[in-house]
Amino acid sequence: MIWLAVIAFIVAALVCGGVVRGARRHAAHYDAAKPQRFHFGDVPRLGGVGLLLGIGVSWGLGLALMHWGDPGSVRLGPWVLLWLLALAPAVLGGIAEDLTQRLAARHRLLLTGLTGALAVWLLDLSVPRLDLAWPDALLSAAPWLGVALALLAVAGLPHAFNLIDGYNGLAAMVAIIICLALAHVALQVGDRPLAALLVCTAAATSGFLVWNYPRGLLFAGDGGAYLWGGVIALASISLVQRNPSVSPWFPMLLLIYPVWETVFSIYRKLARGVSPGVADALHFHQLIFRRIVRGVFDDDDEARDMLMRNNRTSPYLWAFTLLTVVPAVLFRHNTPVLVGLCLLFICFYVAAYLAIVRFKVPGWLQP
Repeated sequence: MIWLAVIAFIVAALVCGGVVRGARRHAAHYDAAKPQRFHFGDVPRLGGVGLLLGIGVSWGLGLALMHWGDPGSVRLGPWVLLWLLALAPAVLGGIAEDLTQRLAARHRLLLTGLTGALAVWLLDLSVPRLDLAWPDALLSAAPWLGVALALLAVAGLPHAFNLIDGYNGLAAMVAIIICLALAHVALQVGDRPLAALLVCTAAATSGFLVWNYPRGLLFAGDGGAYLWGGVIALASISLVQRNPSVSPWFPMLLLIYPVWETVFSIYRKLARGVSPGVADALHFHQLIFRRIVRGVFDDDDEARDMLMRNNRTSPYLWAFTLLTVVPAVLFRHNTPVLVGLCLLFICFYVAAYLAIVRFKVPGWLQP
């Protein structure tokens, strides 16, 4: 498993390095007026290409091990190819948008929906239980609801990762943390194949991170964000479906930050009479940049000043993610505790958001 991770890291790092060297001229065509843009210069958004190749090569080699006696005991099977096939519409659609900037939001949503449909069809994915009395009775009476939940998760999580992909290292490190947490629990319950896929995904993301943080030479783009969201969604549902001892609220707490960020963003846009598909600069990470980190540096070079503030923003959200990941791993079998922690996070998020908006940031949060 370790050498597969090394291969994933090397391939992703080399391909991403090639993109940095070869795609700068193309990056000059990106729209500089978007509200979510917080950097200077022309930066390629094709990190998803390196991620896809790093993950694809390492998964493919792991599958090839089966024909060589499986010396690494990763126990991968042909179903890995079905994972790649299911992920293809969302990831390739995201990369197409990164190349052309002409793929409308509704078309990208349709492509991630197609990925969700392929996942439930090819991989027989379903949410079999919620470990709550009346929802489980409903799922037993109407199994199609579990399939619908799985489709919604696979179609929606890529967009959630795209939403938090705003600053150098932010979404990439969140993806690494969540992948390693899922891999740890998968190993605890003896699911080595799933752990291998997740470790390789984390390793490929680390290869991308070499170029993304702290200098911001390459962005993941829609393709990279959709790949993270798709892999993590497939892994989360598979882990719960294949291992009854793991609570379905374990991945929910792991992912509560990007999921709730998406739900809350939809709510506040609808409350203002704005379409949820319209980009803005009022997400939680953007408020941290504007209200907490903005005054940290005062460099005469504006580009250098923005880069340093950009880099300082991400660790706040890494810590924010760890607030949920650590207890999720500790209480992975305890549904009541996990549900309570999900509700506690939502309350904490809303309180923190309102405090930042109203300029009432606690002193200990100030850098």
